[in-house]
Amino acid sequence: MNQEDKNQLLWAKQREEEIKRHFRKWSKSKPKNLDAIFHSEHKEVFKKLDCLTCANCCKTTSPIFRDADIRRVSKYLKMKETQFISNFLKIDEDQDYVLKSSPCYFLGEDNYCNIYEVRPLACREYPHTDRKNMVQILDLTLQNTKICPAVSRIVQKLI
Repeated sequence: MNQEDKNQLLWAKQREEEIKRHFRKWSKSKPKNLDAIFHSEHKEVFKKLDCLTCANCCKTTSPIFRDADIRRVSKYLKMKETQFISNFLKIDEDQDYVLKSSPCYFLGEDNYCNIYEVRPLACREYPHTDRKNMVQILDLTLQNTKICPAVSRIVQKLI
């Protein structure tokens, strides 16, 4: 991760209360154009940003592995599902399957994903700033401002 990305994450950490205030306001007022604004900023930020220079999401957090993800990844790795679960996953406090540890087992030294073609849905959708109904995932977005410099940039532009 470069210094600019580190600074962006620091900004989000330092401004967490301010971001929370904006998100609470949006949760209450439910602006009709919130999705469009997020999506527009998402496109702009990702025109300039290469996730491979950072990969902080893969280094620090775990995606949720749904049953379909487990089937797909274990088949790709030519493993039984039970073996895949036993080797790589645990059940978290929300009763979801997540990785036993970070960084992700499948992250290469070059920040490329070794299972990219079959990666979990949560990885494919990350950082979720182009989803519909953004007002419903503002808590997740707040958490992601501290993980993903792109989310921090998007939120910084919005507030």
